[in-house]
Amino acid sequence: MPRRGPRIHRAWLVAAVTFVTIIGGAAFNSLPGLLIDPLHDEFGWSRGEIGFAVSIDMALYGLTAPFAAALMDRFGIRKVVVAALSLVAAGALLSVWMTASWQLMLYWGLLVGLGTGSMALAFSATVTNRWFVARRGLVTGILTAAGASGQLVFLPLCAWIVDEHGWRPASVTVALAALVVVPFVWLLLRDHPADVGLAPYGGQFTPKPEPTRGAAARTLRVLFDAARTGPFWLLAGTFAICGASTNGLIRTHFVPSAHDHGMPVTAAASLLAVIGVFDVIGTIASGWLTDRFEARRLLAVYYALRGVSLLFLPLLLAPNVHVPMVFFVVFYGLDWVATVPPTLALCREHYGADSAIVFGWVLASHQVGAAVVAFLGGVARDAFGSYDVVWYASGALCAAAALMSLVIRRNVRDAELLA
Repeated sequence: MPRRGPRIHRAWLVAAVTFVTIIGGAAFNSLPGLLIDPLHDEFGWSRGEIGFAVSIDMALYGLTAPFAAALMDRFGIRKVVVAALSLVAAGALLSVWMTASWQLMLYWGLLVGLGTGSMALAFSATVTNRWFVARRGLVTGILTAAGASGQLVFLPLCAWIVDEHGWRPASVTVALAALVVVPFVWLLLRDHPADVGLAPYGGQFTPKPEPTRGAAARTLRVLFDAARTGPFWLLAGTFAICGASTNGLIRTHFVPSAHDHGMPVTAAASLLAVIGVFDVIGTIASGWLTDRFEARRLLAVYYALRGVSLLFLPLLLAPNVHVPMVFFVVFYGLDWVATVPPTLALCREHYGADSAIVFGWVLASHQVGAAVVAFLGGVARDAFGSYDVVWYASGALCAAAALMSLVIRRNVRDAELLA
């Protein structure tokens, strides 16, 4: 039976634990851009090889997400997230003893990719859908900002560790960060409001549903149903470009690109961390805006502004941090993952109860886009001696994403079948 809730709803505690969990799991995402040069120098691996390992991680991050959302319906959020954190810690620790590039692909790519993918934005979507009816856009923005907060916390720390002590202690630090979060998840996170006799925040009490069996089959069935609709492909396409222009490009290649222009690694990493500061502000603001304005128009604005900023970036890279670069960092940071709340809102609008799993598949496209650019960015650097062509190509892709966003239909659950 439902009981009267406390003055501060339990949903906010669950959201806080989720926020901290994502920070701990996201610690690894601070590493790849910092370690490209050290791994290249120590082992002689090409930037393309290292970029390929990062691309495996990013692709699995996305492809695991929809299955993780279904597994959370079957086994519960806590069990899935604890297993995911353990995989991240294992991959980070094992990498300390690697001597061959295939081990980098196994530890960074497979283990960490599966772990971080199980704590991807589909995790945030599941928590938000279960625990909140009101303020969903705001909560989505806050939880999305957790990844940026992890970047803010760990990037300067890991950059200092790499610079002073080498890359191995930094990898151990990331593993410990993932393990520290495990007790908080197990003790404080709850799978459903009904577990503690509460209604979701802003909603009516509903009994906890029975575990959904056949998680893999359900995940694939949802994909096949969504793939028959136009909005799915437009959302997947725009989000693939989002991933290409953020995780694949800036997170992976900004630090080595700035270092190519003579900027110290610690300074470049600090700029990336500052992007994380403004990412938190921009994503929470985007969640607030998504509760009030049309999501597809917000997406079009976000992608257009991002594309313009990337076109100017090659002109701003220099040995020292100057005012135009600071302006880019602030501007780009506000836009970094501001796309997530309106994208998730459009998934809810079109796909209802299956929106978390559909968003997981849309996120998979995000990470595939990121993986492609993480790999091709390294190849382009090896081939041309600079990253300029990658910055310009990503700016053009963002312009295409802005146009695609405006084509997404409104208030239609089932769009016309694609020919």
